[in-house]
Amino acid sequence: MTLSVYNTLKRSLETFEPVAPGKVGIYCCGVTVYDYCHLGHARSYIVWDTVRRYLMWQGYQVRYVQNFTDIDDKILNRARQEGSSMEEVAERYTQSYFEDMAQLNILAADAYPRATHTIDGIKRLIYELEQKDYAYAAAGDVYYRVRQFPEYGKLSGRKLEDMRSGASGRVEVEDPDSAKKQDAFDFALWKAAKPGEPAWESPWGMGRPGWHIECSAMVRDCLGETIDIHAGGADLVFPHHENEIAQSEAVTGKPLAKYWMHNGFVTVNGEKMSKSLGNFTTIRDLLSSGVEPMALRLFVLQGQYRKPLDFTEEAIAGATNAWQTLKDGLLFGYQYGQQLGWDVEMLSKGAGVQGSKGAGGDASLSPVAKFQEAIDDDFNFPNALVVLFELAKDLRREGNLLVHEGKTDADAQVLWSQWQILMGLSGVLGLQVSPDEAILEETGGLTDGEIEALIAQRTAARKAKDFGESDRIRDELKAQGITLIDAPGGVTRWHRN
Repeated sequence: MTLSVYNTLKRSLETFEPVAPGKVGIYCCGVTVYDYCHLGHARSYIVWDTVRRYLMWQGYQVRYVQNFTDIDDKILNRARQEGSSMEEVAERYTQSYFEDMAQLNILAADAYPRATHTIDGIKRLIYELEQKDYAYAAAGDVYYRVRQFPEYGKLSGRKLEDMRSGASGRVEVEDPDSAKKQDAFDFALWKAAKPGEPAWESPWGMGRPGWHIECSAMVRDCLGETIDIHAGGADLVFPHHENEIAQSEAVTGKPLAKYWMHNGFVTVNGEKMSKSLGNFTTIRDLLSSGVEPMALRLFVLQGQYRKPLDFTEEAIAGATNAWQTLKDGLLFGYQYGQQLGWDVEMLSKGAGVQGSKGAGGDASLSPVAKFQEAIDDDFNFPNALVVLFELAKDLRREGNLLVHEGKTDADAQVLWSQWQILMGLSGVLGLQVSPDEAILEETGGLTDGEIEALIAQRTAARKAKDFGESDRIRDELKAQGITLIDAPGGVTRWHRN
């Protein structure tokens, strides 16, 4: 099966064929850095990170670019409220973005262009639009002639006569001075300087760029005139992405992107997430409440990426339980590998296995084939997770046998292969555990030797019929995630929960 993707522009599934064979250029619209990232950001960047990971796993050379909007009315308003500067606010929330994404195991982009670092490219693009009669200056502002671009509306499916310039709150913020415009549909490319606001020199006077032109310029500077995938949230289809197309294609005469991909909204208990409703949740608040980062990532991947995703306490609890199941499977090799006779070299290799046809795995194996078939169907991550859970449950069952019976009838090499595949396929989805972190988490910092020493003390207490001390040691180990199993013959086995 070949990869098919849903193209918002065509409103249909299409076979994925990059512009240049073997290479994929992706531009993902990034955050406006004036506040902490929320659940909507988590969904978007987890989805596109996983798309990127899968394309890399398939052997593509992927260049992934994600911008920062670091000049905007919202940033300026935050700076005024704090008595700080635009630069200070933008830098603070840019750094918080990196901290939050690292928690969610999101790979760093190949480039993070910033609007304020792309001023020359922005001015060049506006100048070219002006030369082609798609733009006009008006009292220090520059506007785009929407009616000059006959294909305007092709991405969103909106007809010009049905549109209103106030269709988005962002448009109203970006374009407050309608008296300067020749047509109500025109939008700002360059905005004249206002007192106390940052501004740059330009052929039209001191000013700053509009929101939409920034991304057109950054795409062109970082990836060229036509890219493979332009990604973002569904809220960006109109007007932002529609305006990007109008700006870029008017200048180049080429498609801006071959595939337009959009992820669905996040709701909270069925309602739109907003500060006014009191249901606005940031990533860091959620993680600080005790939700594991990988449980949040799993929650996002359990939903079809184009459909709305409803965040509820029950949903995140379910994702947490599901992650524990997957985590048990991922930890299998670290917990039972030595008992099964796997050597240290095998374990170290297992930790880094990618499990793909492009990275040493066997693509003919049924789980790998099922996994690939699922994701090739427009990145159907929920169906791909079914494959992972089947593997994880099998490994967990074998782990329980090893704990309670001290042995398993399963072939050690078969278990090794299953664990290797699970590790690799989970890594493609960005769902990973660190063996070092797992040991610390499960033992409270106790080493194997310390656990064995406490068990020896408990055995001695039992022989002396000091059952109070025996129970105390059992309870101490239990509190640190260690379960003891007293087997016939006076043997005590243990395992980490």
